Amino acid sequence: MSVTTFAPETEARLAVARQVADAVLFEGYVLYPYRASAAKNRLRWQFGVLVPPAWGADREEHEFQHTECLMEPKADATLAVELRFLRARRRTVQQARPDGGFETVAELRLGDRTLVPWDEGTEERVEAVVPVEELLGEGVRVPFDRPAGQDTEPVLDESGRVVGRMVRRYEETSGVLRLSASELDGPYRVLRLTAIVENTSTWTPPDGTAADRDAALPRSLVATHLLMGLGAGSFLSMTDPPEWAKGAVASCRNLHTWPVLAGEPGRADVVLSSPIILEDHPAIAPESPGALYDATEIDEILALRTAALTDEEKREARGTDDRAAAVIDLADTMPPEVLERLHGAVRSLREVTATGTGTASAPAADGFPDEFGVPRPDTPWWDPASDAGFDPAQDRIVVDGRSLGAGSRVLLRPGLRRTDAQDLFLAGRTAKVEAVLHDVDGQVHLAVTVEDDPGADIRREQGRFLYFQPDEVEPLEDKA
Repeated sequence: MSVTTFAPETEARLAVARQVADAVLFEGYVLYPYRASAAKNRLRWQFGVLVPPAWGADREEHEFQHTECLMEPKADATLAVELRFLRARRRTVQQARPDGGFETVAELRLGDRTLVPWDEGTEERVEAVVPVEELLGEGVRVPFDRPAGQDTEPVLDESGRVVGRMVRRYEETSGVLRLSASELDGPYRVLRLTAIVENTSTWTPPDGTAADRDAALPRSLVATHLLMGLGAGSFLSMTDPPEWAKGAVASCRNLHTWPVLAGEPGRADVVLSSPIILEDHPAIAPESPGALYDATEIDEILALRTAALTDEEKREARGTDDRAAAVIDLADTMPPEVLERLHGAVRSLREVTATGTGTASAPAADGFPDEFGVPRPDTPWWDPASDAGFDPAQDRIVVDGRSLGAGSRVLLRPGLRRTDAQDLFLAGRTAKVEAVLHDVDGQVHLAVTVEDDPGADIRREQGRFLYFQPDEVEPLEDKA
């Protein structure tokens, strides 16, 4: 076995997968409103936290991850593995005293930010390149250790005078990466690859006391995940395997992580084993302007909310962390055209644009449609002629024997089988039909505005309606 820097070709393939792996690494790192004092930022890190064994024994968090997947390596193939995790770096803030010393304080106010105590996350990597043949049998072990340490950084005011310092403390972190493979019976040479990551820290709560999670985090591996690349050969999809491999895939054990194909679409030589369940070949949305660390939010809403924070809130966010400061700066400087791009995108139409044989159209000389059959942005993805017989403002539909169209009044009766919580709040409200719409599947939808809604005129002007199906409304008499 060798532990070394990856070859350029391997590095290039893994670099594509790291775009998504970086999102996994920092997901939930700091959440809106990006202040250390916010309640949601006091319970840090929820994904892929491997805790010291002595602390996690009786708790719901774990000290290991167990990945199993299938691969078809070619002769003399090598496996490149990159273990990635964050290491918590505990930061305290100290203010300069007149006598030249420093004292720890709860905050230190500067011109553009307010520094506060915080746990920063620093990225750690463990790399290994192993011939596949060495994985058979007992496999290989790759132990790693990160020693404890401390560093300080002076804090200067606008005039360059030292007004304080930040003290960062690392705790010792250790672990092991275990890799092995076994050959499966069958007509093809398929190996089951097993990759186990363990926290092997010997730390125990002081004096046998029940230390809280905050004490265990500096000794934990945070947001732990694996990137694995085959030098020659391919992995099998764990979510959409070929028919002959479904039984073998079902027998694989994956604990606290899940492997998916990653890297360039159409290739199967890289796997990302992530504590967040993903689909094969996950990708960052091209509209995303930068890392916002909160994938449970919509980028557009998050950017608008962040830009609307008060100056004092932004001061604390900038002092929380360099990454939090970057989010504030991103929201404050985002051009209108970038914000407009976040408003929405259609990404589910590639199959529709394929030819009748199920293959995408060949790219034209100017690159459109592309290899996936996606047309030029200003080219309709539907057949315009098919819309010739529809007019949302004039079309009507019969519901309970009554003809409904633009201007009709209805009582909203959201269907429980397909509605959401917001629609349920509208049950029993009256609404005005603004348009009758037909989708590509032949379904009919009524675009409505709720009566007595003070924002109805704005919704109508912007075309932002609520949508219900015909069996979710009850016709009413129109107002005279």
